[in-house]
Amino acid sequence: MTNSSDPTKILIVSQHFPPDKSGNASRIYDISVNLSLDDVDVKVLAPFPSFPHGNFEKKNKIIKRKRINSNLTLINIFAWQPSIHDPGFISRILYYMTFPIHAVFWGFRYSKNYDVIITSSPPIFTAIPGLFVNLFFKKKWIFDCRDMWIEASISLGFIKKGSFTEKISKKFLFYCLNKADIIFVTTDGIKDKLFCNYKINKPIKIVPNGVDTQVFYPISTNKCNQIIYSGNVGHAQDLENCILAMKNVTKNHDLKLIIVGDGDIKSRLQEIVRVNGMEQSVIFKGLVSRKEIPKMISESLIGLAPLKKLESLDYAAPTKVYEYMACKIPFLGCGAGEIERIAKDSKAGIISDNTPESIAFNICELIQNRELREKMGQNGLEYVKNSYDRKTIASKVKKITEGL
Repeated sequence: MTNSSDPTKILIVSQHFPPDKSGNASRIYDISVNLSLDDVDVKVLAPFPSFPHGNFEKKNKIIKRKRINSNLTLINIFAWQPSIHDPGFISRILYYMTFPIHAVFWGFRYSKNYDVIITSSPPIFTAIPGLFVNLFFKKKWIFDCRDMWIEASISLGFIKKGSFTEKISKKFLFYCLNKADIIFVTTDGIKDKLFCNYKINKPIKIVPNGVDTQVFYPISTNKCNQIIYSGNVGHAQDLENCILAMKNVTKNHDLKLIIVGDGDIKSRLQEIVRVNGMEQSVIFKGLVSRKEIPKMISESLIGLAPLKKLESLDYAAPTKVYEYMACKIPFLGCGAGEIERIAKDSKAGIISDNTPESIAFNICELIQNRELREKMGQNGLEYVKNSYDRKTIASKVKKITEGL
């Protein structure tokens, strides 16, 4: 690929990058920074910030370059920017499609400046520039598959099962997965589903979400009577049941639920809070600087990670779970599959049924048992430090790219 004395050159293509507020924005940032600090030349190709939608000023520029450090350059390129929180179908498709199509051009333009291209999905369309530079320039291509996006979109009602959209999307994904040189996945669950659903014949490497323990760590602060949800306020999260659970919790406990983040269903959740007269017990903080979040987590008693209990989501390992553990607080999760495995292996979490009654019961059990909370918090901290620090994950990515 390169002379052994030359640093590896990597182009990462991602729909999200800070100041976007998403789990993958922070993941790509941490991996790219840690790679660059390990003498890897990294360029990140991303659209101008647009997520959560409606929170960023529209940019009419074609391209903007920003040098983050001596080995890391961010290249923002034009893409459609939805202007409202919950965009319609056409606006979403334009957002998903204009970026990768534009990225093809810049992938060609910078073809001499990188050896390996990593495309991070979902959405699946970010694979388009990887496919093209692989075909035309024979660049080594790593398909970073963080999500079973098509299957999740069907179960959440965004794509109709058996539709033309499903069929063409799956054909495209099948072709890309089997064209890439290596596939990254975040969990064993995704690996198993890819083998089962797409008959993969390429190497699959597990590169977990993890957490930057230099940013997320236990901050010495007074505890508040609060539990926290931090992350995307989206359709896959069962936040409605968590909010309704607070009606039972607050009957016996002076406790608040703090929701940090934004997303498609925020306005609907706010209406549920208003209708139930819960404005004093459920607080929406909106978008918060990443630097502020570790303190907000550290001063909370419990972190929430409520996934809807759908087969299409049983592979998911939410980034927020690692962040809670890194800040030494226990987590209460909902859902099945990977999140259950993390709770069991780490001994840092409890998994609840997806009902307000069950969620309320488990919250109260933890609130009443300080010793258990502290033990679970310590278990989680040790768990992420041993296996899920993003500096270690970046070193793994470097070794893989050097072996191509």
